[in-house]
Amino acid sequence: MFRKCSLPRNRFWRISPGRSFATHAEPLREKDCRSITPPYNDLIGNLDRVRKILNRPLTLAEKILYSHLCDPEQSLSGGGKIRGERYLQLRPERVAMQDASAQLQFMTCGLPTSAVPASIHCDHLIQALDGADADLKRSIASNKEVFDFLESAAKKYGIEFWKPGSGIIHQIVLENYAAPGMLMLGTDSHTPNAGGLGMLAIGVGGADAVDAMTGTPWELKAPRVIGIHLKGQLSGWATPKDLILHIAGKLTVRGGTGAILEYHGPGVHSQSCTGLATIANMGAELGATTSTFPYTEAMRNYLIATGRAPVARAADEAKKRGFLERDEGAEWDDLVEIDLSTLEPTINGPFTPDLATPLSKF
Repeated sequence: MFRKCSLPRNRFWRISPGRSFATHAEPLREKDCRSITPPYNDLIGNLDRVRKILNRPLTLAEKILYSHLCDPEQSLSGGGKIRGERYLQLRPERVAMQDASAQLQFMTCGLPTSAVPASIHCDHLIQALDGADADLKRSIASNKEVFDFLESAAKKYGIEFWKPGSGIIHQIVLENYAAPGMLMLGTDSHTPNAGGLGMLAIGVGGADAVDAMTGTPWELKAPRVIGIHLKGQLSGWATPKDLILHIAGKLTVRGGTGAILEYHGPGVHSQSCTGLATIANMGAELGATTSTFPYTEAMRNYLIATGRAPVARAADEAKKRGFLERDEGAEWDDLVEIDLSTLEPTINGPFTPDLATPLSKF
């Protein structure tokens, strides 16, 4: 029989050489987090301007998005519907690039450095064939010219560089750069993975990323907001993956198009931070602009465990000021209700994200 694992949640574990059991890994030493901590005072000040214009309760997605407006009065004044109608001029706080995806365009702008913190991640050119070691060696040999160019470009323009073998871009961003309340652009469709830390992370093309890197206002049609209310807790072998597949079955692969999926309710707080990241990551399979969650204790623990305690402390204060959660009475464009206790493990194929089959019906 299988025994239920009794290891505490929200912990990191490592396998010690020569041993067969995991040992607890201590949280990383605190990093210098000045470049990754959102300017909460400025964002909340901008949000105060937004509240005077709209005079209504706001969803979390609206709070994060509208607090990054270049000029709230210009974007929001005049009455009428905003979500799904207005075009917003925004200032993202960070850009993450996979391989060669925006650097060439940025180099033509003639600027000495990126206007916002940015990073380059070399992972998409590593083809999986024979195993990690062999695949990495082959990729470095066959793409050496590209990797050398990216590294030199990063040094010239003050961009952080993650060499081949450092890890997949989405996990590096989650472990090092993501922060509650941040607005980030990434040149990959699964950039929303970082939404697991209570932010808006949006996948874009290279030209959009260059807008942020040059300090040019980035334009986005105001997304609709779909509320997803979670109650209960996952049980048995059910995982966050099963939750997002269940939602995909309800909304289909087009149901999130032009919308932000905003999760709320007590069920959110029973999930791990990495579990929320999985849910946000797969929101791309529904066509969603991105996904987000209110700031939770699990997020706080994850920030501390990954050496970002200063970000956690700043987020704690921002939450006290009402920034990292929705206003009571905020309205959705659509609402989905889910009882986590009713979910079960599901099976799916590679091309049918919205046609998962529960094990009981397999």
